[in-house]
Amino acid sequence: MMITPTTLFKCLADETRLRCVVLLHTEGRLCVCELTHALDLLQPKISRHLAQLRQSNLLLDSREGQWVYYQINPELPAWVFEILDITAKQFATHAKQQKDASRLQAMDDRPDISKYCG
Repeated sequence: MMITPTTLFKCLADETRLRCVVLLHTEGRLCVCELTHALDLLQPKISRHLAQLRQSNLLLDSREGQWVYYQINPELPAWVFEILDITAKQFATHAKQQKDASRLQAMDDRPDISKYCG
């Protein structure tokens, strides 16, 4: 199932999903624990939104040991990436997005995620 404009905009209409998608678009690939830390939200809430994004074909997930990583589906049409590029650029000026990015960058031992995910 390929994503439609209606599906994409429904996905991005929720603030938590938008924040996740913008971070994933900017960072490339993140563990659930990194998103939880960056957005300062509880893991079940983040996981529920990520599942919706995965079901919409916007995200792909991969399990590595006990951790689940997410990324934007690279097989999406070019128009989706154009929209995500514009959205990420516009969203970068918003205080909430800046805090998300700062929290993510300040996360201790990001490569050794066992502290947050273990």
